[in-house]
Amino acid sequence: MLQEQSLWRSDGVKMPLRAFLPYLACLAVGLPWDVLAPAASHGEYAHQGHCQLTQWTALCDGSQLSSVPADLPGDIEELHLNCNHIGMLKNTCLSGYPHLRVLSCASCHLDAIEPNVFHNTLYVENLNLAENYLHSRYQSTGQALRLLSRLKALDLSRNGLTEDMVSFLLRNMSSLEYLSLSGNVLLRLDQAIFSDLHQLEELHLERNALYEIEEGALDGLHKLRRLNLAFNGLPCLLNFRLTQLEVLNASHNDIEWFISDQGVNEPFHLETLDLRNNRLLFFPFLPTHSRVQSLLLSNNKVSFYQHLADRRSPNWTTSVQFFNLNGNHSNVTADLWDEALHGDISSVDLLDLTGNQVSYFPRGFLSKMPKLSRLRLGRNCLESFDLSSEELSDSLYELDMSNNRLTVLHANESRLTALGLRWLDLRNNNLNTIPFHQAKTLSTTLQTLFIGGNPFNCCKLEWYRVLEGGSSVNIADRSDVTCQHVTHGRQRVEHMSGHPCRNGGDESDWWYVALFLPLCLSFLGIIVIFMLTFRSTQVPKVIKKRYLRTTTY
Repeated sequence: MLQEQSLWRSDGVKMPLRAFLPYLACLAVGLPWDVLAPAASHGEYAHQGHCQLTQWTALCDGSQLSSVPADLPGDIEELHLNCNHIGMLKNTCLSGYPHLRVLSCASCHLDAIEPNVFHNTLYVENLNLAENYLHSRYQSTGQALRLLSRLKALDLSRNGLTEDMVSFLLRNMSSLEYLSLSGNVLLRLDQAIFSDLHQLEELHLERNALYEIEEGALDGLHKLRRLNLAFNGLPCLLNFRLTQLEVLNASHNDIEWFISDQGVNEPFHLETLDLRNNRLLFFPFLPTHSRVQSLLLSNNKVSFYQHLADRRSPNWTTSVQFFNLNGNHSNVTADLWDEALHGDISSVDLLDLTGNQVSYFPRGFLSKMPKLSRLRLGRNCLESFDLSSEELSDSLYELDMSNNRLTVLHANESRLTALGLRWLDLRNNNLNTIPFHQAKTLSTTLQTLFIGGNPFNCCKLEWYRVLEGGSSVNIADRSDVTCQHVTHGRQRVEHMSGHPCRNGGDESDWWYVALFLPLCLSFLGIIVIFMLTFRSTQVPKVIKKRYLRTTTY
């Protein structure tokens, strides 16, 4: 059996290591990396014509070939022809290489593969035909593929294939374990397209134009472990019941609902669910027995609506109908105000809700994730958050609360010491200050803290001095932390020293005295001048009346 190592992509999809090794060859001739297939060999290279040879591998990538070389050693097991201009694989072009196991012809301008090309190479296990034009004569290619009874990995990505073409190409390909159909023009999946792929473990359908997956279309893939549906146009995923699946990437679609089949009693093996960049309105309805560890929901419209339950109209319905473009529909009846519909989240380790519309969490929601270690809530609508809540997992060490509306933050020393919180992001909120005792509590646990972009008060910075003086706390965005001073305006906190407001607390009243005393004296002087100017004629009369009287001696 073909042995290979694998790498994990950032979206949680496991990719074969063989898919990365020959990229440098095509890079040298200026062609895209994503059209290449693997070279899995080591050692010193020898040259034969346009190819490099090492042990049982021939590397002919980017060699300006117009046909398959005929003068290579007959015992080679791997032949890499990526980035050439071969055009067609003719019936006899591989007849001299009966031991061939790996053939890579990515970006070779292939528009046809003749039916008997693999007649003498029945041991091929890995075939890369990506970035070609196989849609033009797909019938001939399909007949050729039927000879490869041991084929385990097939890459047909970016070939302009429709679902009907794919259905023909995959007929009787029961040995396949890895299949890539990414970058084609598939619109919908029916029950026939993958009906023969009983051994398939990994399927890539990203970057097509899928808008519908017919119910049961994937049910026959009993060994499927990884499924990539990213960058399509799917509006929803209903009655999800692929219990054996471990990784599902359905990011960058138009999904508004994710609802698993609640009638399935056996445990689901799903570990990574990627629903980023969709249109989710509700938290996904996960299976009742789930193993989900990474739940990626960023850039959706997720919110919680339990607070609306008391205000709903008696005419509101909880029965939801989903229609597809064929006019079929399925009914899902649920109490939309029942927050228990999120299913089993007890194994969640990472919950990413960045860029949603969350303003609160229903009571008991967070406590149902006792293994939660990373919680990302950036760019939501939260106004307060209690770090000392009994609902928070003791395993929580990373918390992102950036770009919310936080005005209040609560922290309890005994609780946080048990929580183990090490990484906290509070950037771009509405925090005016952090109470001294809260800062002292945070300084005992935190290692990394982000607090820039808040309207802090320059006269209430004791909390900052506590955090700054902590031996373990690193204020990672120290240079971006500013505060507002009533007379000096916005200041960078790291440049401030001493007590800018004398008492270190509220600003001194002497500032106001200094501002208003000259104004008051000026106003008083104006009044005196006015009196002396306009009433000066009355002064002599008064003097005469009182002091120029006749006096008797």
